[in-house]
Amino acid sequence: MPNAAGMETSPVKDAVRSTRRMRPLRFLARAGFAVNGLVHAIIGFLAIGVAIGGGGQADQSGALGQLAASPGGTLTLWVVTIGLAALGVWLILGAFLVRSADGKKRVAHFLVEAGKGLAYLLLAGTAVTFARGGSSNSEADVDRMSATLIAAPGGILVLWLLALLVIGVGVYFVVKGVRRKFVDDIDLPSDNAGKGLVALGIFGYVAKGIALGFTGILLALAAYRANPAEAAGLDGSLKALVALPLGQVVLILIGLGFMAYGAYCFVRAKVARL
Repeated sequence: MPNAAGMETSPVKDAVRSTRRMRPLRFLARAGFAVNGLVHAIIGFLAIGVAIGGGGQADQSGALGQLAASPGGTLTLWVVTIGLAALGVWLILGAFLVRSADGKKRVAHFLVEAGKGLAYLLLAGTAVTFARGGSSNSEADVDRMSATLIAAPGGILVLWLLALLVIGVGVYFVVKGVRRKFVDDIDLPSDNAGKGLVALGIFGYVAKGIALGFTGILLALAAYRANPAEAAGLDGSLKALVALPLGQVVLILIGLGFMAYGAYCFVRAKVARL
């Protein structure tokens, strides 16, 4: 039943709202946006390095590895872990609070917000591994997963579904960037700073969406050819771009886009609507 403000009330939803309004969680969620920006900025830097002939792993694992190797890296990684975990929890809680009379929209909102929250929790788990002195290789994980699915009964269908999911997420990012829907998530400044933030958001969302979409296409090729060697994570897909016509230029632009998305996340940490 909605209250006077138009929000649905129930003991569970009231508890969720109260939890989300806790100052410590809101502060840590904002920190989560900031550290997510740091990770994306490093991925962008690594992607540009790949484009100009350097090495490195241009994905989340590569970014966390760079942090681990930097001075004070262990402390930074624990900060990253806490921020990402808090942001993940905050998003998952928000998935239960959608206000819409349309049942399909409610389900879609829940899946999107819960999915994003789970992704942040998984990334926080990877950050814990690096903070404790371990390591992780996302590309090797994708290869093993693809090989396991292709060898299992019905596994190719699962790999197809996963590929379509990744492509769908990529399309979601591109559309959100082009249509400037990310503005709904923030309190946009009204001056030139606001225009700059919108420009960063458009560039960043589109670049990230293209990278994810290409990753999904490679997963689809692996499923189509029943060949796990065709599959690739973010790092593998970005490196595969270099071999395409104008691939080096495209990868540099994507790298700059990831850095723009990182800068957007830094600002979002302050102006996000929580």
